[in-house]
Amino acid sequence: MLRRIPCVLMRGGTSKGLFFLATDLPSHPAERDQTLLAAMGSPDSRQIDGLGGADPLTSKVAIVAPAPDPAVGDVTYLFAQVGVDRAVVDTTPNCGNMLAAVAPFAICQGLVVPTGDETLVRVFNINTQTVADVIVQTPGGHVTYEGDVQIDGVPGTAAPIKIDFRNAAGSKTNALLPTGAVCEKIDGVPVSCVDMAMPMLLLPAAALGKTGYETQDALNADTAMLAYLERLRLEASWRMGLGDARDRVIPKLALIAPPQGGNGVCSRYFMPHACHAAHAVTGAVCIAVAAALEGSVVHAFAMVPSGQQRVVRIEHPSGFLDVELEIYGSGSAVQLKRAAVLRTARILFDGHVLVPGTPNARTQLAAA
Repeated sequence: MLRRIPCVLMRGGTSKGLFFLATDLPSHPAERDQTLLAAMGSPDSRQIDGLGGADPLTSKVAIVAPAPDPAVGDVTYLFAQVGVDRAVVDTTPNCGNMLAAVAPFAICQGLVVPTGDETLVRVFNINTQTVADVIVQTPGGHVTYEGDVQIDGVPGTAAPIKIDFRNAAGSKTNALLPTGAVCEKIDGVPVSCVDMAMPMLLLPAAALGKTGYETQDALNADTAMLAYLERLRLEASWRMGLGDARDRVIPKLALIAPPQGGNGVCSRYFMPHACHAAHAVTGAVCIAVAAALEGSVVHAFAMVPSGQQRVVRIEHPSGFLDVELEIYGSGSAVQLKRAAVLRTARILFDGHVLVPGTPNARTQLAAA
């Protein structure tokens, strides 16, 4: 018999996924993950038997609950990256794009009461144990999704959602520079391993014979390069203290190049086995801070203003993403006080997802 589970389909930034209240999912992680695989239709390259969109950017899940302690935040958010053609549910990373939709979801579900024309929602991310302040437009005490803000990678315009990251250094490794070096070499390739909002492996595109301005499709078609990037990523994971990354999506990685617009830095962000159509928010924060680290591979190419407060533009395949930074310190001792980005979100569907009462044999075998 099929099970009916309350579910909301939402776009958050340049991502899309399923949003659940934690109380509507199994409490045991293994049972929860099997439910999420069934809901998405994984493992299957088309996700034809589920709600996934056959793309890592549309195979995401947000699980939301009231915060157990008001001192921690208003709500908690567990992000899950659901594999498309693999029976893998990875809850090690955070997703800043999906985070943009967490706050309006929480308000619409009655977890947070609107406070005026704008409502601040403090979101505690369980994956990284960090808090983000998210400001949502709530005129008349209701979430509005309509507005005039346009973000690259999303058609049309929508209401602004401001995300303010705080204390994001060492999100998974407890250190901004988990290897202790601002720049090092892996297989002769200069790299920087940085953990700010998202642990990342950053390397010059030119070191792989690329310009860094290639399209998403062109990079994804280079299977030899993708295989080589994966070898570098697996080695970086061990160096960063993250262990075996074969079944995990962190650390993420990016190819870095000088900006084409004369401002900021150019990035091609990988998720990690395919190039992002635009850019991850957490990845943009990491790269923006790395641009301030003297000696890093990003600093070598970036053209950014100096000063405690600065805006770093991250160019990506669909346009750009601006990151507002407030930092202090210098050199490898740079510390982030806050990082803010502007996103949008929209509710797409509100109802129930129906999943088998027991996991199907295909999923059980793939997960074994």
